[in-house]
Amino acid sequence: MKKLLLSGALAALLTSTLMAKDISAYEYAGLKNTNDVKKALTAQGFQVVGEYDAMENPNYHIVAYTDNALQTVASKKERGFAGVQKVLIDKADKKLVFTNPEYFLRAFLQDDFNEATATNINKALSTAFGTLTGSKDALEDDDIAGFHFMMGMPYYEDMIEVAQGKNLLEKLKKNAGANIVFTIPLKNATLVGVAMPTAKGEKSYIPAIKGEQNAAFLPYMVLVQNSTAKIMHPKYYLAVSYPNLSMGQFMTISSAPDDIEDYFKSLFQ
Repeated sequence: MKKLLLSGALAALLTSTLMAKDISAYEYAGLKNTNDVKKALTAQGFQVVGEYDAMENPNYHIVAYTDNALQTVASKKERGFAGVQKVLIDKADKKLVFTNPEYFLRAFLQDDFNEATATNINKALSTAFGTLTGSKDALEDDDIAGFHFMMGMPYYEDMIEVAQGKNLLEKLKKNAGANIVFTIPLKNATLVGVAMPTAKGEKSYIPAIKGEQNAAFLPYMVLVQNSTAKIMHPKYYLAVSYPNLSMGQFMTISSAPDDIEDYFKSLFQ
């Protein structure tokens, strides 16, 4: 009997390993200009909610978009960061870079992940932009929800509260001003994407890891819900956005997590 149980456990492990598949963090398509990208997204039923030059570099222009399905799943508790997807118009490398809906929805929705939502978005993107090619930056599907960079590093749920109190959205709008890229109202919260154009911001830490090509995860986001404002822990969000990041590369931007946290706290003063 013990032999049979052991064999069954080994068989289950082998089956799970064989069934696991890599999910790319990003997907690539041929270059289009900004207006054509926005028209193509709109034609597929998406709502374009904002755009900006990432890293203050016009060669890397980001368009953020959403739809009803994204806003619905993002309205669940602690799932607000799933309310948006983004596309990077990379003029330097002459391609479009999409955040892969399946990858980032698995990360941000955790146990609430619904494959149909991701599949529908990907089908619409393929219709609009042609064949999408996955990036080498990837994780196995069953590793994404529980991802952390290494032992002792934060998980998705280890968010940082950057503000608490009344009128947080009003304070954010006043202090961030034109650096607010998008604002998406959800059922019980508001998701806001904010550019970080400071000397220690994205124009510093992204080039430091040579991460321009996959900067489609920008802008950094803050979730405002009732009397609290939270960001994903930078040691989590940067790592999950660059899953092939080496320890050496991470160390070159060791100050970035604190800089990002300080920046967002300053926006609510």
